[in-house]
Amino acid sequence: MAEKLRFALIGNKYQDRRQVAVTRVLNYLYNHDAEVYVDRPFYDFLTNEEHYDVRATSVFEDYNFDVDFVISMGGDGTFLRAASRVGAKGTPILGVNTGRLGFLADVLPSEVEGALDAIYSHQYTLEKHSVIKIETEGEPVEGNPFALNDIAILKRDNAAMISIRTSIDGEFLVTYQADGLIVSTPTGSTAYSLSNGGPIIVPQSGILCLTPVAPHSLNIRPIVISDKAVITMTVESRSHSFLAAIDGRSEKLREGTQITIRKAPYEINFVKRTGERYFANLREKMMWGADNRQP
Repeated sequence: MAEKLRFALIGNKYQDRRQVAVTRVLNYLYNHDAEVYVDRPFYDFLTNEEHYDVRATSVFEDYNFDVDFVISMGGDGTFLRAASRVGAKGTPILGVNTGRLGFLADVLPSEVEGALDAIYSHQYTLEKHSVIKIETEGEPVEGNPFALNDIAILKRDNAAMISIRTSIDGEFLVTYQADGLIVSTPTGSTAYSLSNGGPIIVPQSGILCLTPVAPHSLNIRPIVISDKAVITMTVESRSHSFLAAIDGRSEKLREGTQITIRKAPYEINFVKRTGERYFANLREKMMWGADNRQP
């Protein structure tokens, strides 16, 4: 008899052609007598707009779920939101990709049964990914202060570049004259940081990367530091305000607000099927090393 497992489903709205993933996940869980808990907005979407007969054990709000596994259904943005909801619970997350690239959500709809089989047969590993936290003095951060990918300090739309005075463990590093500065975890190194010239960092490397956005000086380059370091910043801006983007969710802060970024006291657990390899995923998803020259 299969063990009784509890799953929380957190999903995004998707196009009709992607319905197959939801159908396959739900059918598999029903057939294995799993307890299925569904996030309220996703449940409302499935039942009211897509007319699914979702036989949920319960529907939950916000952070109010206690399960064995979380299934994120969407793209990498949905996975980031699921990670934010899991937080310090430590609940393992399986990312089913109904989006586009899917570097975090790496299970294709056609692979759903195989991935869930791996969970039930214990043929999986938990890959730990570090999280960073933003703290402020002078003006509070209203939303979740934790980021799995990155925290970016950015100028506001149409504003002139900003000055970001940055110190590492109390030692002055440099004042960035730039459109912004990204503090990235290894997980986020393949996202916004990469598009600004930052390096790809392998998970569990124990480091963070500071990547400037459109720096005024060409000799300002990305720098890699220990994830045990504490980063402090103060910002000057002609508009007297700036943005703090926490995994893409932006908040406006006042000039002079002191910012501290440090590693969070918990990690996020990714479910990885046994035999899955990071570098193979990198080559496939990002065409790493591909030669696109015409013959």
